[in-house]
Amino acid sequence: MSVDILIIGAGWTSTFLIPLCQESQISYAATTRSGAGSTIQFDFQPNSEDPEPYKRLPDAKTVLVTFPLTAPGASESLVRMYISTRQDTTATPAAFIQLGTTSIWDKAPDQVASPGSSLFYDRHSEFTRTGRANAEVELLALSPSVAPTTVLNLAGLWGGQRVVRNWLPRVAPTKDALAAKGSLHLIHGLDLARAILAVHSDFSKAAGQRWLLTDGRVYDWWDLASAWGTENPSDGPAVWVRELMRERNVRVLPRNTELLGRILDSRDFWFEFGLAPLRARIETSN
Repeated sequence: MSVDILIIGAGWTSTFLIPLCQESQISYAATTRSGAGSTIQFDFQPNSEDPEPYKRLPDAKTVLVTFPLTAPGASESLVRMYISTRQDTTATPAAFIQLGTTSIWDKAPDQVASPGSSLFYDRHSEFTRTGRANAEVELLALSPSVAPTTVLNLAGLWGGQRVVRNWLPRVAPTKDALAAKGSLHLIHGLDLARAILAVHSDFSKAAGQRWLLTDGRVYDWWDLASAWGTENPSDGPAVWVRELMRERNVRVLPRNTELLGRILDSRDFWFEFGLAPLRARIETSN
C-alpha cells in the first residue's frame, strides 16, 4: 500500500485535511492510538526501537506529524524508524512535515519590549528553545541528508469545534486579566489544510525550513471582548473594555499595534507558495 500523505495522529487537523485530500484526489492514510474507524493503530514511543509498529504504516510521499515531539532524539527516531521499515529501500525517502506552535516566539531572548512598542516576529526571528522547539530543530537538521523535513509553526487554530468566541470567558475572566491581553493571531483549519497540501505538492520550497503560519491578521482582544462580551449589559468584558479605554486613553478599537505586544508576520509562507488565506477573518460561524 502506498499513499500520497500519511497523517500521523489524526485529530482536529484531519477533519479539514482529509476532505480537502478527497476533493483534490490526493490519497491518504491516518493513524490514531486506538486504530478506531478507518485509521491505522499507531502509538509513537520515542525510546522504542521496535520496528513492528512502523511496518503497519503505508509508504507515503509526505508524512505529516500533527502532535508535538518534545523528547531529545524523538524527531530523529520517528524519521529513521519510518524510513528503515519501508519495503522499497531504493525509493525516494518520504518528506516530513511537523506541526508546531507560534508560542516559541512569545518571549524570544533577542528582543525586549519597551513600553508602547510592538514586538514583530517572522520565521527568522530568534525563538525560545523549549523542548518542542528543540525537537523541531532536530527534525530540520535531518534535511536533506536523511529526508526532506519542514516545520509549520501555527497560530491559534480555529474552525469546526474550535470557536474563538467561546474562548473569551477563559481568556478574560476578570477585568485585570483582560487588561493584560493584547494581540491574537489565528489560522483556520481550512487554510492549514491548504498550506499542508501546498507543501506536499512542492516540498522543495519548504525543505529544511521553519515557517510561521497565520491568516495574515492581528486581532485585538479588547476589540473582540467589546463585540462579544455583551451578554451582561452592566458587567463583564464589554463593560471592562469601555472602562479600560477611558482609564488608558484608548480612543478607538482595535488598538494600534504599538499597544498589542507580539505581532507575527507570516507573509513569507503565503508569498512563497502563491496562496492567500481563504478564512482570513474571524466569523461567527466556522
